[in-house]
Amino acid sequence: MRWTIKQKPSIEKVQQLQQDLGVHELIAHLLVQRGIETFDDAKRFFRPSLKDLHDPYLMKDMQKAVTRITNAIAQNERILVYGDYDVDGTTSVALMSSYLETLTPEIATYIPDRYDEGYGVSFKGIDFAEDNGITLIIALDCGIKAIDKVAYAKEKGIDFIICDHHRPGNEIPNAVAVLDPKQTDCNYPYNELCGCGVGFKLIQAIAQRNGQTILDIVPYLDLVATAIAADIVPITGENRVLAYHGLKVINNSPRPGIKALLAQVKKAELTITDVVFIIAPRINAAGRMKHGLHAVELLKEENEDTAQQFAAAIETFNADRKNLDQDITQEALQQILDKEEIDKFTTVVYDEHWHKGVIGIVASRLTETYYRPTLVFTKSGEKLAASARSVKDFDVYNALEACAAHLEQFGGHKYAAGLTLLESQYLTFKQKFEEVVAQTIDKKLLTPEISIDAEINLEEITPKFFRILKQFAPFGPGNMTPVFISQNLHDIGFGKRVGTDETHLRIVVQQGNSPTFTGIGFGMADKFPLIVNKKPFSAVYSIDENEWNGNVSLQLKLRDIK
Repeated sequence: MRWTIKQKPSIEKVQQLQQDLGVHELIAHLLVQRGIETFDDAKRFFRPSLKDLHDPYLMKDMQKAVTRITNAIAQNERILVYGDYDVDGTTSVALMSSYLETLTPEIATYIPDRYDEGYGVSFKGIDFAEDNGITLIIALDCGIKAIDKVAYAKEKGIDFIICDHHRPGNEIPNAVAVLDPKQTDCNYPYNELCGCGVGFKLIQAIAQRNGQTILDIVPYLDLVATAIAADIVPITGENRVLAYHGLKVINNSPRPGIKALLAQVKKAELTITDVVFIIAPRINAAGRMKHGLHAVELLKEENEDTAQQFAAAIETFNADRKNLDQDITQEALQQILDKEEIDKFTTVVYDEHWHKGVIGIVASRLTETYYRPTLVFTKSGEKLAASARSVKDFDVYNALEACAAHLEQFGGHKYAAGLTLLESQYLTFKQKFEEVVAQTIDKKLLTPEISIDAEINLEEITPKFFRILKQFAPFGPGNMTPVFISQNLHDIGFGKRVGTDETHLRIVVQQGNSPTFTGIGFGMADKFPLIVNKKPFSAVYSIDENEWNGNVSLQLKLRDIK
């Protein structure tokens, strides 16, 4: 692990904010690091308000989109709500279709089949629209590169509205409206919305036109928060407001589908991390193992008993998904060994029998063993399809763009992307991708980094300090859980390997005469020799709560020890 301590913020700014807020200097330090420099900034940060949401009509083409939808409703046109099969796509479809159904019964939904149609807008989906008398398609979390598909629909008299958040190509589809804040000529103040977030801005705009207030559409924010968490977009600015209030909906009045997914969870209050690890994988499992429409049905279901049945089916899909991704990960790791590719700058693996629904998860798992840009390929019809995952600070989208001559299509973000190519191009592409990454990546990025917010002494960790830290939530990219370093620690003699397979580390540490704290390091049993016999060590950790037999205490969630 590479330890990097963040640059200290301006002392003057920290002291001024400390004075304005009446907080510990360390709290002010953490806030200024996050760009929170004034009392008003802090107020917006700690008390995210729906009033801080931007006017949806600031987004390019929003007026065109609302006018077209309003006219379609007035003329009783049939509208198809179309979305991708992942969490962002299925929540988007559930959100848009359920809202529009309050205005017109002429709504249909469509999620492309991951295996038959692949990612994004498909010709088959447009043919479905034509066969069912649909004259308007609203595409969510996809479409920004669907030039030929939108043209095909136009020939059939079908209009498109695109709500996407992926990077546009050089050409924009000839749709009635293209809502994507990443367009260079879009002046919307925030460009990190997820697909469901863009969809929410569209229903916000329709609601405004119809005389509704933001409070009328707050119940849809559980879907938006789920998409924000799953798509790993920055939880800053407008996303912070949407995630904060979406979590409130999840905790206080969840829709029956989400409530059913949480039936076995005993926590009093769910965090964004719980959404990432409990709700999102189960919604994703439907699209990975069966069909994304199962997830849409669950999220739209209003009857609790029916929702429980849907959730039980999805639980089975998720169990199957876990078994598959574990097996394929082991096969991929073996392939790297067999091909003697341990020392490469990239991981590119392929097997025609690998399940397309889990290759993204497998790519993420492989980066845990070989920390480098990773692509996992499988057969998809006549072509090969892959999921790409990157490492911190390396733009895999740009690397793929440099290999575009070998690709049929690609799209995505800095850290995750999808692509297809002809099987005849696989080895040439693999070699080119390795060359591009080798030439462009800063070699230090190939060692995992722990980014440390500040050095502190154990005596500074108090219940009051932690209460304020908790209010930094929801955590995520752009506002990660604060990570600290403390030096000259020693275990007071209770350190041991724990867990059924003894792969975890539990320590009880002290710094000089400070209070003692328990620390837990998951998967860190190999660090045990560093803490025996009261040897001094440094630790990097976040602060957490531990509840045991009704008692709540602060503990250190260890990231690394040296």
